Amino acid sequence: MCTAATYKTKDFYFGRTLDYEFSYGDEVTITPRNYRFNFRHMGILESHYAIIGMAYVAGGYPLYYDGINEKGLGMAGLNFVGNAKFQPIEEGRDNIAQFEFIPWILGRCQSVKEARELIGRMNLVSTPFSEQLPSAQLHWIISDSEESITVEPVAEGLKVYDNPVGVLTNNPPFPQQMFMLNNYMNLSPRQPENKFASELDLTTYSRGMGALGLPGDLSSASRFAKVAFTKINSVSGNSEAESVSQFFHILGSVDQQRGCCEVAEDKYEITLYTSCCNAKKGIYYYTTYDNQQITAVDMNRENLDGAEVVRYPLIKEQQINWQN
Repeated sequence: MCTAATYKTKDFYFGRTLDYEFSYGDEVTITPRNYRFNFRHMGILESHYAIIGMAYVAGGYPLYYDGINEKGLGMAGLNFVGNAKFQPIEEGRDNIAQFEFIPWILGRCQSVKEARELIGRMNLVSTPFSEQLPSAQLHWIISDSEESITVEPVAEGLKVYDNPVGVLTNNPPFPQQMFMLNNYMNLSPRQPENKFASELDLTTYSRGMGALGLPGDLSSASRFAKVAFTKINSVSGNSEAESVSQFFHILGSVDQQRGCCEVAEDKYEITLYTSCCNAKKGIYYYTTYDNQQITAVDMNRENLDGAEVVRYPLIKEQQINWQN
């Protein structure tokens, strides 16, 4: 389970949580412009936009979970188990394997508008990366500073939806997630008025009662509503420090603690990492479950004209700043 969100102050920010019971060995990974992407059905892409994101690197190939490119476009794949359906190879279409989707878009597109055009010619197929790494059942959020879309591979084909909240979680499908926000239209960051009965002397007894009824459980539908409310009502300054701090607070509203979501005996889903990307500056910030100190990797400090991926293992041990 995962949650992705966007945020805009002076710059545009894009990020996600990755919630699971174990890690594959995630690393902040920079793919420079001249890394050769060998697509299974579409040939070799010799040069492309540089990408930074979180990936599992297998045999030198970056299997991205999320990332941004040097033009400010962001993309993340989130679990969509039971609903995701990939298509057979179709002649005359751009046949892209599920694991190739992020580099296919981020490597070639500057904006959501360009991504829409590329997706319109695309057929998302189930070709696995390897026998050990079969195709994951995912859907995606693609965002720039102006708009977001959700892309869902379902039995009827590849669906593309405008995403006005700039948020994505998991099931159910995106139109149902948006519809269920109708249940919360009375919520507000302000204190409520007594509309129950004017003849009753009802008063607020706590701060924050305007949001009474906002879900707080860990289900994907509840996380969608919670982070949408938090993000839309979020206020911060425009500085980098204030914006990044606020973004981590937004996704922190749906953080998963060990022990609260049991997936098997003695196995628990936790927030393995939380990311925040300044899409304009190409900086990837992250925290991990055991290290809440924000760590940053700047893609522009690397040689973006190189041909080999650059990898930064996550700093997972808690970093404590002693003041005495």
